[in-house]
Amino acid sequence: MTSRAALLVLADGRFPAGGHAHSGGAEAAVKAGRITDAASLAAFCRGRLHTTGLTSAALAAAAALGHDPNALDEAADARTPSPALRAAARKLGRQMMRAARATWPCPELDALAAAFPRGAHQPVVLGVAARAAGLGPEDAAHCVAYETVSGPATATVRLLSLDPFQATAVLARLAPAMDLVAGEAAAAARQGIDALPAASAPLLDITAEQHASWPVRLFAS
Repeated sequence: MTSRAALLVLADGRFPAGGHAHSGGAEAAVKAGRITDAASLAAFCRGRLHTTGLTSAALAAAAALGHDPNALDEAADARTPSPALRAAARKLGRQMMRAARATWPCPELDALAAAFPRGAHQPVVLGVAARAAGLGPEDAAHCVAYETVSGPATATVRLLSLDPFQATAVLARLAPAMDLVAGEAAAAARQGIDALPAASAPLLDITAEQHASWPVRLFAS
């Protein structure tokens, strides 16, 4: 039986999984002038949600269903062409693993940690953590969909001194899209690893590489 409380814990921005140090591409978008206010933030988040968000949510849903996490990590690698984003995903995966093993200890998390001492991709770890917490694929997909947009929204508040009420309103208005993406991701995961989406956002890949070369930056990615 799904625990709503466990879902809230996993989706809570205060869960110590390291996401607060990453902007999800927002820092580069702000510098380039693509995010300047609440409206452009909403457009950025919507685009991210339907591309990399959908892909990551499906990976997490598949892991929550119990698909082979090693194969899922390979699938995540194949869907992440940017070396900077692959490194960030594994760093976040390591931090998520530490938090998940302390919160919901289980053999599956132990095995994944042993197989990937330098970190598996974060969505895969999140999906296994969701499974350990008694959550289902839709729950895991919703967690990823939410963090896909909440990370950039929170970062933009800091980067632009955007009114946090406006940023929260952006997230609220994106709720139907998040539900849609989570449902699509879970449905794909039920069809197997070969059916997982591979939606991409080339501009995010390009700007991630540029961002990684900056000598001074506020966020890790």
